[in-house]
Amino acid sequence: MRSSWFNKLSVIFGHRPPLSWLLLCLISLLALITVLGSSSSNAFDSVTPTPVPNVYLNYRRLKEQAAVDYFELKSLSLGASRQRELGLCGRERESYVPCYNVSANLLAGYKDGEEFDRHCEVSREQERCLVRPPKDYKIPLRWPTGRDVIWSGNVKITKDQFLSSGSMTKRLMLLEENQITFHSEDGLTFDGVNDYSRQIAEMIGLGSDSEFLQAGVRTVLDIGCGFGGFGAHLLSLKLMAVCIAAYEATGSQVQFALERGLPAMIGNFILRQLPYPSLSFDMVHCAQCGIVWDQKDGMFLIEVDRVLKPGGYFVLTSPTGKLQGSSVIMKNGNMLTPLEELTQEICWSLLAQQDETFIWQKTMDTNCYASRKRAVPLCEEGRDAQSYYQPLVSCISGTSSKRWIPIQNRSSGVLPEDFFEDLQVWRSALKNYWSLLTPLIFSDHPKRPGDEDPLPPFNMIRNVMDMNAHYGGLNAAFSEEKKSAWVMNVVPIRAPNTLPLILDQGFAGVLHDWCEPFPTYPRTYDMLHANGLLSHLTSERCSLMDLFLEMDRILRPEGWIVLSDKVGAIEMGRTLATQIRWEARVIDLQNGSDQRLLVCQKPFVKK
Repeated sequence: MRSSWFNKLSVIFGHRPPLSWLLLCLISLLALITVLGSSSSNAFDSVTPTPVPNVYLNYRRLKEQAAVDYFELKSLSLGASRQRELGLCGRERESYVPCYNVSANLLAGYKDGEEFDRHCEVSREQERCLVRPPKDYKIPLRWPTGRDVIWSGNVKITKDQFLSSGSMTKRLMLLEENQITFHSEDGLTFDGVNDYSRQIAEMIGLGSDSEFLQAGVRTVLDIGCGFGGFGAHLLSLKLMAVCIAAYEATGSQVQFALERGLPAMIGNFILRQLPYPSLSFDMVHCAQCGIVWDQKDGMFLIEVDRVLKPGGYFVLTSPTGKLQGSSVIMKNGNMLTPLEELTQEICWSLLAQQDETFIWQKTMDTNCYASRKRAVPLCEEGRDAQSYYQPLVSCISGTSSKRWIPIQNRSSGVLPEDFFEDLQVWRSALKNYWSLLTPLIFSDHPKRPGDEDPLPPFNMIRNVMDMNAHYGGLNAAFSEEKKSAWVMNVVPIRAPNTLPLILDQGFAGVLHDWCEPFPTYPRTYDMLHANGLLSHLTSERCSLMDLFLEMDRILRPEGWIVLSDKVGAIEMGRTLATQIRWEARVIDLQNGSDQRLLVCQKPFVKK
């Protein structure tokens, strides 16, 4: 029996269709095949370069293939209507740092210095655009040269601002036509950085600063670091010195330090705690950092005590040779400044004073707090469990923590062998990552993970941000492989808080909410890495597009992004990467799992 649609055709064309109609159908079919073939080719250019097997042995692999098929079909549908690339921001936002909009903070009612603090809820920008580099921006020089020479067009400081500055640190720089040169370590004879470091070592009873590590000093928080001279010297001694300084619209200490490739981030002592857990650093250093430590009932100094480990040191270099604080207190017939009184109340002992430098040591014995008559109270247990920009407190933290281990007794703390299995995994992962960091990855026949030739130079990357650091395994692998890079280990605030374990290994790290911008200046990291972050954030309130825009802001031109995640999250990331103009390639590691790598490179946009 003939169907109704065939009867209708018979009415129109007769029982035998004309030859012209058959030719028309044939031409249309050939045209359709041509269109589908071209769009298929375009759509699959950026899909994983390794073929997916046709035979799967279990349900899990069937699910994986279904997901791949879905995203490939989605790519086909987007072939003709590709999503619009985002535009560039205006020149006024070349050094844009979200959450530090002083004008908006003033309008919101913040005053008395609070307008300079971090207020992400005030300055949320609606416009989505890519922060462009300055007109004269140049790719930073590789280490070790780039630590001592930076391009002046890469930082926001004018020649007049440079020449009018009177601080010792700025006088140590030489401003040439298009470069700023910092005196090398071997030539530091008149500025005293070498001598200053040696003086600190001798004041705490060491023969030289080369013995810092033996004395338990591995991590240093450098408050108001100038432009990184002291931190650069400590880094050469294999210490991890992290600079924090307040946000500055021009001539920023943090921007200069990061441009030199030194660890730094924006942070201040105004309203809130620093984004570090209690008992984080072996030494806290303040040289002319501009903080009046006895203000606000001593809460600034109590915050230093919170992040300082037992037996750790607080080094204060005052420009006047006197402790800050104008009034004095009589105690046992002695004249004490408020700062001296406060240090006794929190169980610090003054080890030494020499010239303008004072060094206190935090107690190693918790019994000290019980023996005080007039003292700062102890915090309630659990009060310091989460320290992500919480209000400053006037109580002593960490005394009941299992991490209350004096820095001189490392044998009972976190040891490298505790993370041996994790390190094995990351050693292999780093080898794969490193072999992929070449523009060849974006060619028609890209390198496969593990290929030996050509490999990037060991000093191609100076710093890495691990955006979901877990136990710091990537950092450990970088250290073991002798790569010329340090890692900022970021632990998301809604992930398991592994930051104490990272810091106890002597690494740099910080807590952060990836629904908010990171406290740094644009173009300050060479490589961004995240394992599982996209999947973690899909259930959060923040936008993945905002996250990718923030990643683009803090990544240097020609910098690299390596994301490891499940296939669905990686394909979403690939779509977003295309919108913000990154070169992107999805890599299947062929390990039988649904994990993929998204390897991207940020272009150098010269407009």
